Amino acid sequence: MTSVPTPIPSRTQYVLEEIKHRILTGQLRPGQALVETDVAAQFGVSKTPVREALKTLAGTGLVVMSQYKGVTVRMVDADMAREVYDVRLLLEPEALRRTVHRRASLDVARDALRRAATASDTAQRSLANREFHRALYLPCGNPLLGKMLDEVRDQAALVSAVAWAADPSWDREAAEHQEILELALAGDAQGASRALRNHIASFVERAFPEVREDREEKGEHHS
Repeated sequence: MTSVPTPIPSRTQYVLEEIKHRILTGQLRPGQALVETDVAAQFGVSKTPVREALKTLAGTGLVVMSQYKGVTVRMVDADMAREVYDVRLLLEPEALRRTVHRRASLDVARDALRRAATASDTAQRSLANREFHRALYLPCGNPLLGKMLDEVRDQAALVSAVAWAADPSWDREAAEHQEILELALAGDAQGASRALRNHIASFVERAFPEVREDREEKGEHHS
C-alpha cells in the first residue's frame, strides 16, 4: 500500500503561516517593521511570496500597509480591542447557545482544553485556546456566523498576545474555559452563553481598563 505524499504548501502559504505565528506568539511585536527584502532573505524565498503573504495579512488585520512607513505589525490599543471584542461579544455567545441547542459534539473543544492544560509553552497554549473557542462556535449550524467569527480570530489573538505579555492570566482563563465547557456539556445553553460572554468581556477589560470605563459610561455591564 503506497502512502499518499503530503502536499507541500506553497511558498506564499509557508511565509504567511510563519509570519502569522511569530506575530501571534509575540516574536514580532506591534509596530515592528516587516521589510520585504529582509523577510525574503530570512525565509530563503523571493520577494513575490512575501509580498502576497503580507497583502493577505493586511486583509486579516494583522499588519498595516502604509505608503510612508511600509508594512508594520498592527499596533494594539484600546480602540482596536474594543472593536474586535465587541464583535465577539455580539456573536460568539449566541453561536455557542445555538451549538448547545443543537446538541452538537463538543469533543474538539474538550480535546483543545486538554492540550491547553498540557502545553509546553505559551505558543502551544495560545493555539489550543484559539481552537477551543472555535470548537464552541463552529458547530452552531450557521456557516456564515462561523465565518464572521473566523474573520476576527487573528485580530482577537493579537489583542490576547499583547495582553498576556503584560499580564499572564492563563490559569484564570483555563478555569473559565472549564466552566463554559461543563455548562455546555450539561446542555445549559443560556448558562454556557452567559459564562462565555463574561469570559470575553472580563478578559478585554482586564487588559484594557479604558474599555471597562467606556462600557460603564454607556451603562453596559456583564453579570
